[in-house]
Amino acid sequence: MDIEFLGTGGAVTIPRAGCHCSVCEEARSKGVPFKRSGPGLFIRDLSLLIDTSEDIAMQLNRAGIDRILYCLYSHWHPDHTMGCRIFEMMNADRHGWPRKPKCTDVFLPEQVAEDAEHHLGFPIDHLRYMEQSGWIRAAVIADGARIEIGGTVITPIRLAEDYAYAFLLEQRGKKVFIAADELHGYEPDARLAGIDLAIVPSGIFEFHPLTHERLIEPEAPELKDKATFAETLTIIRKLQTKRCYLTHIEEVDRLSHDELCHIAQFVSDMNPHLPTIRIAYDGLRVFV
Repeated sequence: MDIEFLGTGGAVTIPRAGCHCSVCEEARSKGVPFKRSGPGLFIRDLSLLIDTSEDIAMQLNRAGIDRILYCLYSHWHPDHTMGCRIFEMMNADRHGWPRKPKCTDVFLPEQVAEDAEHHLGFPIDHLRYMEQSGWIRAAVIADGARIEIGGTVITPIRLAEDYAYAFLLEQRGKKVFIAADELHGYEPDARLAGIDLAIVPSGIFEFHPLTHERLIEPEAPELKDKATFAETLTIIRKLQTKRCYLTHIEEVDRLSHDELCHIAQFVSDMNPHLPTIRIAYDGLRVFV
């Protein structure tokens, strides 16, 4: 598998508009890898996109991606879905006659399809409009079911935050676990034994891993439903993966790319039971 990180930011990308902290100013002056756009992954050998952030058009142009044959959605949150118009932008034929639109197969896990009916972040009417126009074909993946794309078996895994899904990709004896977000409370199951690569959100940094300084106040509401970095490390250990990349890195943590890489190296060195942990960045490609 050839996996590209289109965007490695979270709900608040880096730099944050109007913010002049050192992390945001460094991102403005240096660009990638210090700059992080909205969350998204592309599996190049499958032409498979996972999620469509508001930055998706820019990301696809930057990556030189001309066609998306398939798309999977992990959950309804706006930072993962608000770029869904990309299929109209890419697939509509605005020049030829008679019109010959392209089409993308869009897969919605069962709860994501249900949530699309109710949440502004992912308007079902827009999907229906694009399907009626011939730009997408939408299909629901029932819980417990799986799909196959280009010889790769993909199993959606409902997380503890049960509106969200991770995905297990199995190809020629290799296993890849991808969780775009929302790992709070998740307990890996037996299906994931011996995976080759895990791509998971970093979690929020309640404490600085090196200085132990408190970075988020204990009363902060996000601590009630968001995985912390410490919780993420516990999940990584239970996954028993060979390699791990952290993504969905939030501006609120105020940690630069260099500092995050230093933290990842320190954690890997101090915890021999963990795999080598790396920090993903926009445009990074990894191969399995």
